Amino acid sequence: MNVVNQYRDPVLIKKLADKIHHLVRFMDRPIRLMEVCGTHTHSIFHFGIRDLLPKNLELVSGPGCPVCVTPTNYVDQAILLAREPGVILTTFGDLMRVPGRLGSLLQTKAEGGRVEIVYSPVDSLQVAEENCSKLIVFLAVGFETTIPLSIITLKEAQRRGINNLKILNAHKLIPPALRVLTAENFKIDGFILPGHVSAIIGLNPYRFLAEEKGIPGVVTGFEPLDIIHSIYRIMLQLVEGRIEIENTYHRVVKDEGNIHALELIHRYFTPVNSEWRGLGEIADSGLKLQEPWENFDLLSNKNSSTVQSLKHGIQQILVDSSEEESCICGLILTGQRTPVDCPAFARSCLPESPLGACMVSSEGTCAAYYRYDRRKGIANV
Repeated sequence: MNVVNQYRDPVLIKKLADKIHHLVRFMDRPIRLMEVCGTHTHSIFHFGIRDLLPKNLELVSGPGCPVCVTPTNYVDQAILLAREPGVILTTFGDLMRVPGRLGSLLQTKAEGGRVEIVYSPVDSLQVAEENCSKLIVFLAVGFETTIPLSIITLKEAQRRGINNLKILNAHKLIPPALRVLTAENFKIDGFILPGHVSAIIGLNPYRFLAEEKGIPGVVTGFEPLDIIHSIYRIMLQLVEGRIEIENTYHRVVKDEGNIHALELIHRYFTPVNSEWRGLGEIADSGLKLQEPWENFDLLSNKNSSTVQSLKHGIQQILVDSSEEESCICGLILTGQRTPVDCPAFARSCLPESPLGACMVSSEGTCAAYYRYDRRKGIANV
């Protein structure tokens, strides 16, 4: 049996699902588990995992989609930058269709704005070298997984003497968001913790969930057996009265994380407050470049003259990050609502014409529901 089939073995999956059904009988209340990562959300739908679980065990989606939690004002800043004749934006493709109040980057590109899709931040270096008279701005959106790639890009830009590359920084950290979710009145009994992020940060940043909040968590991978196993381990903890942070993704995640990547992040960035769609401003959940790298951040004080020369005044615009009124993406990201609760879902909000980021990103909860599960009264929409 090859590795992929090993983690999709229907016999093993069924055995674990049966064990979960058995454990749930010992609970005298409904159980709500949150999968933090958007890739987990899509795997859960793709493999029909919800259908294997007891009815009183609910899986809710969390804020683990970096594009989805990026606030509207960031998108509008990017659009204004793309309209500048001397600016070229580079971005991951997921951001192209995210709606802001000024439209989307895809619309801006169609109207003549310079927006280039890249598959890695490093690709921005070539764009910068080929367009020496232009200001190249990479839209640095992502969690701990992609932050080291941004750092490598900046190091290489310095080595090559590339001075026309900047970032519009929206990097975010997952653990502070989980702290907010547990501080608010969001009833979560356990967390399915993200595999990719955990490969960088390890287990220690999650310890507060168990030690301070009394909530278990399990780091896991993205195959169906991974996810079913993590649910089983959480349920086992709840029944046995244990509260721990476990790692069931040993083939990828070390308990201590990636020491080299963590050292890079700590050397180049310092934590700052950051705005999250649906969660508001979260203390120490964003990152700011430290000296001597601060000049790579477009909105740092080091670049105030550059920003002021851009006619739209990027730094000051749109402090209001409110959503489209008919979009409940923020409530979905915090597990308070599901896409089927939204009156716009699969009606006026569609993948080709999204009202919010949750329908845009490949990791978005609404996109997962739309692709895999449009039941509950809306299947015929």
